[in-house]
Amino acid sequence: MQNSEIIQNIIRFIGLALLQVLVLNHINFLGYINPYMYVLFVLIFPFTGNRTLLIFLGFLLGLTIDMFSDTGGVHAAATVFIAYIRPVLLKFAFGISYEYNVIKLNQVPINERLLYISGMVIIHHLVLFLLETFNISHILLALRSTLFSSIFSILLIFCVLVLFGRKRS
Repeated sequence: MQNSEIIQNIIRFIGLALLQVLVLNHINFLGYINPYMYVLFVLIFPFTGNRTLLIFLGFLLGLTIDMFSDTGGVHAAATVFIAYIRPVLLKFAFGISYEYNVIKLNQVPINERLLYISGMVIIHHLVLFLLETFNISHILLALRSTLFSSIFSILLIFCVLVLFGRKRS
């Protein structure tokens, strides 16, 4: 990674953590719809970046959210899990383009982008809410929270990517 990418990732890390803790954690529609925007850090981390570094930064980001949310490590576990399985989802969503490292997230077709983002967000939310409830009798609550929070988070992430994405040259 170059110095400019390192600085960009530091700003993303701090910005997304602050946005989540100060604004988004206080949004609670109908008691079970919460947006989790900090997942965007794992989604847009450079595809050619160090995987171990991504897992470590995912842990730090999740732990930061956990400390401010008093959630006991569920965000850290969910974020580490998606950071770990990210190469599998990248290969599934982008196919051969991922293997040749020619992916630019803002330049791929919308269906591939939607598949990648949706897969990562749904898996993150599923792990998060299953660990949060940790009770088989509340599985429907966890699935309902996963479904609606995922839809809200995916829409929010797409809006941010469209607003702050670089123009095609």
